[in-house]
Amino acid sequence: ICLLLIIVLILGIETRGVVRWIPLGIFNIQPSEFAKPIMIIFLANFWSNNIPNWTNIFKSLLWIAPIFFLIFKQPDLGTALIVLSIWVGLVFAARISFKKIILLISFTAVFLPLIWINLHDYQRQRVTSFLSPDNDPLGEGYNLIQSTIAVGSGQLFGRGLGQGTQSRLQFLPEYRTDFIFASTSEELGFLGVLVILLTYISMLTYFIRTAESSSDAFGYLLILGVVTMLLFQIVVNIGMNIGIFPITGITLPLISYGGSSLISTLISLGLVASVIKFRKRIDIHTIGG
Repeated sequence: ICLLLIIVLILGIETRGVVRWIPLGIFNIQPSEFAKPIMIIFLANFWSNNIPNWTNIFKSLLWIAPIFFLIFKQPDLGTALIVLSIWVGLVFAARISFKKIILLISFTAVFLPLIWINLHDYQRQRVTSFLSPDNDPLGEGYNLIQSTIAVGSGQLFGRGLGQGTQSRLQFLPEYRTDFIFASTSEELGFLGVLVILLTYISMLTYFIRTAESSSDAFGYLLILGVVTMLLFQIVVNIGMNIGIFPITGITLPLISYGGSSLISTLISLGLVASVIKFRKRIDIHTIGG
C-alpha cells in the first residue's frame, strides 16, 4: 500500500489542488481508501500477538507512520485522521492501562502544533472558518453555511427525494459526497435521517456484540477496528454537516458517492462477515462434539 501511495504522489492526477487518484483508463482508484482495511488487518494481527506495553505501542505507531504521512502529503487530512483513529481505537481495544492512555493522549497533544504548521493554507482556513463561518460567507465559510441551511430546511418530513433546492440548484457543494448528509436531511427531513442513524446504531451495536462473543483475539480486534473506522467516519461527517466539526472531506459510509470509498467500506464489512462465519463454524463444531 505504501508503494501505491508513492505512485499517487508521482503519477496521480490532480483534482482541485489535491493528488489522490491513480488513473486506470475508464476509472480512477484512490489507494488511500484501501489503506483503511489493510491497517485494520495489520493492527488486529499485531495486537492479537503482542502485549500492549510501551515498546509495542511505539512499534505499531512506527508501522503506520509512513502510511499516515504519505496520505497526509497528498493532501488528504480526512483519510489520514481515519488511519490514526483506527490505530488509537485498536490500541485501546488491546486494553492498555488507564495510565498509559493518559500518557498517550499527552504525547499526541505535543505533536498537534507540528501538524498545524504542516497543514496547507486552505486546511487551516477550514478550521478557522468553522469557528466563525459568517466572517467569510462567500469564501471559506460558504460550504458550512449552505450545509446548515440544507439540514434546517428539511424540517420534519423533508422536501421529497430530488426536491431539495440546495442540492438541485447546486447551492450546496459536493452534495453527493462530503455533504450527502445535509442533502439527505433536506430531502428526507428529520424522520428520514433518524432512520439512517438508527440503522447505523443497530449495525454497530451488532458488530460490537459479535466482537465480544468472538472466539479469538484477532477476530475481536478485527471487528472493533471496523467499528472504529465506521464510527469515526459517521460522527465526523455528520458533525461537519451540522457545523460542530471542521470540514475534512470524510465520506458517510455506504451513502456517499465514490467507488473507492464504497469498495473500501464493503471490504471492511466483509472482514466482519468472515469473523461471524468463522464463529458460527466453531459453534457448529463444538455442538457436534
